[in-house]
Amino acid sequence: MPFAFLSRRSVLAAALAVTAAGFAAGPADASDAPSTLTVDYAYYNPVSLLLKDKGWLEEEFAGDGTKVRWVLSLGSNKALEYLNGGSVDFGSTAGAAAVVGRANGIPIKAVYVYSKPEWTALVTRPDTGIKSVADLKGKTVAVTRGTDPHIFLLRALRQAGLSEKDIRPVLLQHPDGGRALVSGQVDAWAGLDPHMAKAELEDGAVLFFRDPDLNTYGILNTREAFAAEHPETVRRVLAVYEKARRYAIDHPDELRQDLVDAVHLSDAVAEKQLSERTDLSNPVIGPDQRRTFLDAGLVLQEIGVIKPDVDVKATVDALVDTSYLNTSAGR
Repeated sequence: MPFAFLSRRSVLAAALAVTAAGFAAGPADASDAPSTLTVDYAYYNPVSLLLKDKGWLEEEFAGDGTKVRWVLSLGSNKALEYLNGGSVDFGSTAGAAAVVGRANGIPIKAVYVYSKPEWTALVTRPDTGIKSVADLKGKTVAVTRGTDPHIFLLRALRQAGLSEKDIRPVLLQHPDGGRALVSGQVDAWAGLDPHMAKAELEDGAVLFFRDPDLNTYGILNTREAFAAEHPETVRRVLAVYEKARRYAIDHPDELRQDLVDAVHLSDAVAEKQLSERTDLSNPVIGPDQRRTFLDAGLVLQEIGVIKPDVDVKATVDALVDTSYLNTSAGR
């Protein structure tokens, strides 16, 4: 069932609360600004595309002499890899992927919600005969390890009484997985928008298993060491992100055009992703997000993705840091 996507009424209170909470860009103390600020952008994080296009981060830090560098993340796995290696200071992931990353020792802090998406589903072609998750037994499935689609696939298999051992995973990045499905190289794909919407509208791909509750939130993470050294910079980055999120809600046509230009999509594909499957109404990591992270983490521990000796609740507590914004915003 679709969410109330991009409804101005649903986001008005959030926008006002965030503004009142002091999100207006502008440094209270610019002394901790780094010489270079590296931020990722991702096709699954449309607000990042708008932010990159507008140049608002560059404007915010121009007076500090800080150079802003943009790095493309093709999936949560890549964003985590970049964060772990210090290649980016801010990286876009799914919430469950961030939990897995923190559980595996990647020192990150989840600081912001950039979307509540239904961005993943299990996808096939009409000619495969696949109608349910149970039909995946023995089939080839394209998937990107360490991402929300991978976690979605594992949880779907578990619900059907299967595991990853019952299928034949084909490890590909998200765009390549979509192409492999359409070209007939695999039987199914753990899809991700906008590639999933493109395959659905332009190639007749079928979303045969959907469950919005198994999708976890889009989360902006920062390196723990970076946040400790540059706390005011983190606050300023989130202030500018807030500006972009509110602008995206008020100017959906511009957001759609940025997605079209970035991924070379049709308007119809971008519209399906943004109007039907992307909710930008709340930026705060609150109780709902924490509950989703914990539930996903516990399931992943049960199926062996997270080690049995890991305290999942403590991991979530260590991951989430709301100190850079007012946690009552959007409530």
